[in-house]
Amino acid sequence: MRVGSAQKRGTPDPEDHALGRSRGGLTTKIHLIVDGRGTPLGVALSAGQRHEATRFVEVLEASRLPRTRRRARYRPDRLAADRGYNAEWIRNWLWRRGIEPVIPRRTAHPPPDEPFDRQAYRGRNIVERCIGWIKESRRVFSRYDKLAVSYAAFLNLAILRRLLKFDFSDSA
Repeated sequence: MRVGSAQKRGTPDPEDHALGRSRGGLTTKIHLIVDGRGTPLGVALSAGQRHEATRFVEVLEASRLPRTRRRARYRPDRLAADRGYNAEWIRNWLWRRGIEPVIPRRTAHPPPDEPFDRQAYRGRNIVERCIGWIKESRRVFSRYDKLAVSYAAFLNLAILRRLLKFDFSDSA
């Protein structure tokens, strides 16, 4: 019998760590919103076992689009997301704010009155590529930090590095 192992087993990490169990072990989910060019606009962290939809509003509220000369525009016209965000409350939240959801339904037959823009949905892979670019930073990829605040700081540094490379390099 091992002494001391029972007290650690089964105790979840606090929320400020953003660590959670998944099939790969202790992980952290990065929730990211990007524009059409792959520029990160908002980011949030959650524990690995949490569902994606739990941080949807937080990520969207954290993103701000630049103003134009004619009017201030803080929200996108359309938002493409994967099936993990297929919930009626998310669709309603987007419609109330004038954002068209481009989210595929889980069912094989979507409602006939709701068209699905396949061309706009193909652009969703920009998010996956952006996360891949950000995880080129070893510190972000391997998550050395215990606290989510420290990890978020290095995540923001990796995003800043990506933005500087994107804006000031000829070969980005």
